[in-house]
Amino acid sequence: MKLTFLGATHEVTGSCTMIEIGGSFGLVDCGMEQGEDIFVNQALPIQAGALDFVLLTHAHIDHSGNIPLLFKNGYDGPVYATTATCRLCEIMLRDCAHIQESDAEWKNRKALRAGGTASDPVYTMDDAEAAIARLRPCEYGELVQVGEGVVVRFTDVGHLLGSASIEVFLTEGDVSRKVVFSGDIGNVDQPLIRDPQYIDEADYVITESTYGDRLHEKVEGDSASYLAGLIQRVLDRGGNVVIPSFAVGRTQEILYFIRVIKERGLVTGHGDFPVYVDSPLANEATGVFLQCDPDCFDDDTRALLDRGVNPLMSEGVKLSVSSEESKQINFDTTPKVIISASGMCEAGRIRHHLKHNLWRKESMILFVGYQAVGTTGRKIRDGARQLKLFGEDITVNAEIAYLPGKSGHADKDGLIRWITAFREKPAMVFVNHGEDAVVKSYANCLSDEYGFTVSAPYSGAVYDLLADCYVEMPEGIPVSKEKAKQARANDVYSALVAAGERLLTVIRSCKGIPNKELAKFTGQINSLADKWSTWTKKR
Repeated sequence: MKLTFLGATHEVTGSCTMIEIGGSFGLVDCGMEQGEDIFVNQALPIQAGALDFVLLTHAHIDHSGNIPLLFKNGYDGPVYATTATCRLCEIMLRDCAHIQESDAEWKNRKALRAGGTASDPVYTMDDAEAAIARLRPCEYGELVQVGEGVVVRFTDVGHLLGSASIEVFLTEGDVSRKVVFSGDIGNVDQPLIRDPQYIDEADYVITESTYGDRLHEKVEGDSASYLAGLIQRVLDRGGNVVIPSFAVGRTQEILYFIRVIKERGLVTGHGDFPVYVDSPLANEATGVFLQCDPDCFDDDTRALLDRGVNPLMSEGVKLSVSSEESKQINFDTTPKVIISASGMCEAGRIRHHLKHNLWRKESMILFVGYQAVGTTGRKIRDGARQLKLFGEDITVNAEIAYLPGKSGHADKDGLIRWITAFREKPAMVFVNHGEDAVVKSYANCLSDEYGFTVSAPYSGAVYDLLADCYVEMPEGIPVSKEKAKQARANDVYSALVAAGERLLTVIRSCKGIPNKELAKFTGQINSLADKWSTWTKKR
């Protein structure tokens, strides 16, 4: 009875853990890596065809994206997930397969022109269809037998429509162990979906740690009003608000806020200002959201549905499907909001909108979600002054902003609420799904401040649940020592940028404070700037 840690170890993407019990094997998640790869991920130590089951915590590609690759490599078994996750995977895996095929076609054209040889895509649409055909929907709270001595139960974890923590009950002979996989733990008070539900018993826990070293910044007032203020400012100066957004989950949240903004008249002087959702996948996902069982939603959303109100649509919202419709958006000079994928700006139509708006000082690039190390989105957020898009150097003149507190992930306090809900401390808590420094910080916090027995394994580690010890415990292998060094430097710089953005938020909230206090605050900021400006002059 063993766990083998394969993906999202000291990294945020590529989640994958293998369960071994009595000669049977299963995976929890099989995600695709996104952004820069910091550590080498060990390959699946068995043939894909030898797997007996796959469990999926939610539909995001960094958890589900390599499932079609399993089928390409010989797997033909079931993939268990919640009903909503299965619905979302139908569109997301097809979309991912289309990207793999398109990327391969583009690379092959370049290779053949250069006298090289063609290569196959990572997987094809046929592989995705094979995976979709084997999806097995499960209901929250339902006990499901997935193999000999393996029973699972899905619990709503509030990260995305259909997202779940998975309780895995393992029995081998007369010995039983219960392992809980947190999945991505959701933030509280998100629109549309319910808050995370807690589990109170486990022998072993595998927990994510994406925001394990920080708290989400709180918004003054409500998120809709804050977003309205940003939109008002940009539209007033004739620019576009460009929002790189995950097609599934975050786009629907932004549409919810847009409906509230228009319903309450929070943006003035621009009528029903145009809002373009320029992502075929996001448009399909919005349809899935609207067709889901109302029990998937929070009380406020169910109340809207009971009144016949569409929680995601409002006047002025336009859905772009064709590439021609997408191109026309940037030829229209009307100030507008553009929501497009991918959320980390690595692919998709968002890159075209960045090309047309990054250089415009009147426009704004508004981030509303996590940006992984090495991604285009992270580079922009970290203050890059120039980017290369479609072979062209683009100067960054646009205002760069972010919507505070609107992560789909729990912050450190939320993670701690989840882990401390267990009535008795598990024998071991395994920390993964976080950047290297964050994983270590959160593991130390759980151990030193809360008394948990904690480990943060690297890829390839194998833990024996019966002997309660590691069978293999390798060190992490950096993909490149130089790249890893730069990644650590980026983490520190990102923390500085985040601190600066927090300071700016505090400054904007100081309106109305007595002039004496404002002058004192101004002097402190100027002194700090004078002190550190000497370093910038040395560069």
